[in-house]
Amino acid sequence: MLIEQMKKVFPNSMIKANEPLSLYTYTETGGPADILVLPKEKEEVAAMVRWINEQQVPLTVLGNASNLIVKDGGIHGVVMVLTEMNDITVNRHQITVQSGARLIDTSYAALEAGLTGLEFACGIPGSIGGAVFMNAGAYEGEVSEVIHTVTILTRDGEIKTLKNKDLEFSYRHSAIQETRDIVLEVEFHLEKGKPADIKKRMEELTFLRESKQPLEYPSCGSVFKRPTGYFTGKLIQEAGLQGKIWGGAQISEKHAGFIVNIAQATATDYIELIAYIQKVILENTGVELVPEVRIIGEDL
Repeated sequence: MLIEQMKKVFPNSMIKANEPLSLYTYTETGGPADILVLPKEKEEVAAMVRWINEQQVPLTVLGNASNLIVKDGGIHGVVMVLTEMNDITVNRHQITVQSGARLIDTSYAALEAGLTGLEFACGIPGSIGGAVFMNAGAYEGEVSEVIHTVTILTRDGEIKTLKNKDLEFSYRHSAIQETRDIVLEVEFHLEKGKPADIKKRMEELTFLRESKQPLEYPSCGSVFKRPTGYFTGKLIQEAGLQGKIWGGAQISEKHAGFIVNIAQATATDYIELIAYIQKVILENTGVELVPEVRIIGEDL
């Protein structure tokens, strides 16, 4: 079996068979991964990718799956979760972060070092790799504004360092979405600031987030991209959909732009509710809602 071969080649790596991905997603939904691996080092990732390529097995790479829905049929092949790669190093104005570290933790490392520029990220739960992938942002800030370089691994197993301009950042987009390169490490360049001012801004944004977002329930974060000229939550409210329950999923009563897991929801509940929202909003307003959340995997 493939997993037995993999364990022999990588005896010191964490490798699991038929692992439920609901244990790793923020929605607490999702079917199993045939094989799940949790590497801890860049070199380990590179060696695994090359070996997986040789076996001609599909590879899916995940961060901490905060803005992701994995379908109930799970994911075939190998799923690589990078959350064990979470080192954060500060050197003067520079913060170097491994891709599995949380963006929230990185923003607090910047605060501790008296560096400004990442305050907007203090409430974004995604990993650094995921933040690069989708150019994560909030409260008028985006990671593209403070990224200097990104170290990636190509799907052929080659490590490269890309500059900011190479990533082709735009709203909720980076070139990684097309190249499918694996983010290994990110170097942020920030400015010196006053710790008291940085802390005050982060406290303000944390208050806003906690007062407006349904953090008490599992969710995939903001479900849809903001359509030009509109606010998604307002469109959903005006359509009378806020609070609607679909299986175990619900359009949050606190923020209509979120879908929460209130009663052991399945990924199918989420996906069907997303499609229903899109249908109703398009019929009512002519506005086409585009998901921000990624949906991957196999149907049951």
